[in-house]
Amino acid sequence: MDIKQLIYLVNLERERHFGRAAEASFVSQPTLSMRLKNLERELELSLINRSNNFDGFTAEGERVLVWAREIVSVYQGLKLEVESLKHGVNGTLRIGVVPQCSLSLPEMLKVIGDRYPELDYRVAVLSADQLLDALNSHTVDVGIGFFEPATLRELHFQAISLQDEGVEVVFHPQHFPQLMGDQPLTLSELAGIPLCLAEQTRYFRRYLDSHFREAEVRLRVILETTSVFQLVQATQVGLGALISPCGHLLLEMTPELQRRRLVIEPMARQAAVVIAEPGRATPLSQHFFDEVRGWSGGRAQ
Repeated sequence: MDIKQLIYLVNLERERHFGRAAEASFVSQPTLSMRLKNLERELELSLINRSNNFDGFTAEGERVLVWAREIVSVYQGLKLEVESLKHGVNGTLRIGVVPQCSLSLPEMLKVIGDRYPELDYRVAVLSADQLLDALNSHTVDVGIGFFEPATLRELHFQAISLQDEGVEVVFHPQHFPQLMGDQPLTLSELAGIPLCLAEQTRYFRRYLDSHFREAEVRLRVILETTSVFQLVQATQVGLGALISPCGHLLLEMTPELQRRRLVIEPMARQAAVVIAEPGRATPLSQHFFDEVRGWSGGRAQ
């Protein structure tokens, strides 16, 4: 057994396809298949359900995968640590983020990038449940989203809570002059207003739906999408109004748009930046996490 075989196994879990797993491993598909079959022979276990295509893992394979993820994560952490000792903090940090979180991610990355200019980022937009799975399987180094406090404690994540600054309604005053004003809007004032919202699988959307339902206010959703970019564009042209966590959108991006706070109960989940517990977090993610702690503390003052 060697580390490459375990990397191939983890890549196959992520890609769910032999060809794509081979590409991710920078080997040919026959090489990947041969090395995985060698691993099965060495372990004297069948790990993969094979048909004409990849058909998942056996029960034994799922058990081996748990260890493979841990070993590959430690191995990659060691490589990053060696690189940081030789060249300083550098490499690619994998970040998983839920859409419409309570901060502007690029704003945070710019501050940390000034401190570590050799650090690069690969950002994946995930649902809250997908984010937890990605953190547990080490397919992302950092998670930014909404979490149950009890879940963070149970999984021993390191977490930096993000300040809940409330919720705002974003709109173009030319198209929605009735929303202009200085006082916070109530849920009932949005009755009949066309809204641009994330799809219903997203936590923030479910949070909105539940409170509008309790207030017996019917939502008029004119656009529903997973893309925040499409939501902002639709709001810019006046297709509808957008409901968003405060702090998510940069004011400079949309100077023509107006914002008003929404009177709504705080979210039950906690917005947070999380990484694995000490000892399991990669050096790169730990450096990043420590910088985020300083940055968030400075914002709170």
